[in-house]
Amino acid sequence: MTDSEHAAAGGGRVAHSRVPMRGRDPRERGRGATPLELLFDLTFVVAVGIAASYFAEMVAADHAGRAVVAFALAMFAITLAWIHFSWFASAFGTDDWLYRSLTMLQMIGVVVFALGLPAMFHSVEEGDHLEIRAIVVGYVVMRAAMVAQWWRAARESPAYHKLAMASIRWSVLAQAAWVVVGFTKLSFGVVIVAFAVFAVLELLLPVISQHSMGGTPWHPHHVAERYGLFAIITLGEGVVGTVASSGELLGGPHGTAWTANAVAVVVAGVGLTFGMWWVYFSTPFGDILVHRRARGYLFGYGHIIVFAGIAGAGAGLHVAGLYLEHHAKVGAVAVVLSLALPVGLFLLVVYLLHTLLLSAGDRFHLLLISLTLAVLGAAVLLAAAGTPVAVCLLVVMLAPFVTVVGYETIGHRHQRRMLADLKARRSPS
Repeated sequence: MTDSEHAAAGGGRVAHSRVPMRGRDPRERGRGATPLELLFDLTFVVAVGIAASYFAEMVAADHAGRAVVAFALAMFAITLAWIHFSWFASAFGTDDWLYRSLTMLQMIGVVVFALGLPAMFHSVEEGDHLEIRAIVVGYVVMRAAMVAQWWRAARESPAYHKLAMASIRWSVLAQAAWVVVGFTKLSFGVVIVAFAVFAVLELLLPVISQHSMGGTPWHPHHVAERYGLFAIITLGEGVVGTVASSGELLGGPHGTAWTANAVAVVVAGVGLTFGMWWVYFSTPFGDILVHRRARGYLFGYGHIIVFAGIAGAGAGLHVAGLYLEHHAKVGAVAVVLSLALPVGLFLLVVYLLHTLLLSAGDRFHLLLISLTLAVLGAAVLLAAAGTPVAVCLLVVMLAPFVTVVGYETIGHRHQRRMLADLKARRSPS
């Protein structure tokens, strides 16, 4: 792409004539998220919010097992759709009028998908069947737009023609399988098994379609920034959960009679969200991906669990609010677990990604994650011992700050050493 094409593609200024989709330069300087990508992300805020809200309500109604199933299905589908768009955009985004129009079509698909989430959660709660027809329709719309984007890349990028055509074939095949599952009257158990099988196929699509073809020209820092931005909007569910948890706790005719529970929920919710943000952005994923390009798949799909953990923590705060407002059928231990488990999952996977991407272990990290899990375990034990839930929430809030304190005092030096070793191994001798 020429300099003018780069400016049009990355500067938020529409290219009035179509820009050839030849593939972006993965070493392009100053590459960042475009306004179009930020707008696209907003549609996913709705989907994540709906999933987290219904998850919290099902947990509070003492349907935790089914809630986890429905939430896992929802977050997998949400993040998968977002990943498909984001990696393609990093490699081939032109931001011209046709690219924008197809992106708008994808956004329509996301909204249709989001509108189908309540029916899916309700069907899982009932257990008779899995209602995913609206979700599948939303995916059909999204995939139709993505296939059109890939077709354009196939025609305009000779170097990536075979890769693009393979992506089209496998995407169409996968979507056809989802249509069959979504619109065939199968039992709940059969559909869940089929979902698991097709989910594996979805995870393998990049490997199958891009095997031996060298992959796409995605940009390491752009991809890392996109994931960071999606982590932030998902962390917004923590703030939403805090507000939802505090609503009825503010008693009095004007909602100004703050109780100890209300103060604890606000402090715990905001503090936990802030701590999780600090932990995530302590790892320079962009710098690592520059030297670990072959592990882009691990980074990209490993984040499905990261995002689920973040959204789950927001839902856990909502569950706590429902409990404190006496609208939950579960006990204190279940409430604390609904928050501690997703927080622990998030922290574990962030540590795991850090270790696997750098190919370097650290005993200090083992100490930090052990202390973190001990804090989360202590919160659950305190709840079992009859400690007020509000106090337990404050203990859970401390968990990410174990990593924050460890990183800011000692860990940052270890990380710099790991990055230096990584760069040295990549440098020519």
